Amino acid sequence: MAEVPSSHRMLSIYLNNHLAGAEAGTRRARRIADAHPGPDQGEALRQLAADIACDAASLRRVMRELGVRERRPYAWLGRVGELAGLVKPNGAVLRRSPLTDLVELEALRLGVLGKRQLWAVLADRFGADSRVDRSRLDELVERADRQAHLLEELRLRAAGVLTPRP
Repeated sequence: MAEVPSSHRMLSIYLNNHLAGAEAGTRRARRIADAHPGPDQGEALRQLAADIACDAASLRRVMRELGVRERRPYAWLGRVGELAGLVKPNGAVLRRSPLTDLVELEALRLGVLGKRQLWAVLADRFGADSRVDRSRLDELVERADRQAHLLEELRLRAAGVLTPRP
């Protein structure tokens, strides 16, 4: 029978997986923001990218507080997965397609929803732990909710490319 990993080892795996996702999400958010340099969506996307980068830093801080080491192989695997996700049919070979926005916003929103679940789990499991600031975890849950709401608005706007023109 296989040995069950310790709870600290499982926490380490869990947090490192989320960190890999956070790094990929940060890069994706920056890429989307760079594709929209104008003041309308661009400003909101640049702020979102900055917030997502801050969230990754917050995760690193929580990992340190809980005595969890950062494992770089997880980040490398996350990077490979992210690069593989860039290779997708989008209706254009050499340029960015309007469909790319929709697909990337959907992927980013899924990542934000996963991050929200991370913060909620940490608040539930470690909210009373003196090493972790429960109010900060609650703020991170709220920020993830705001990010998900913004991404939903942008996603629905980007979905307009699917509507036939008369």
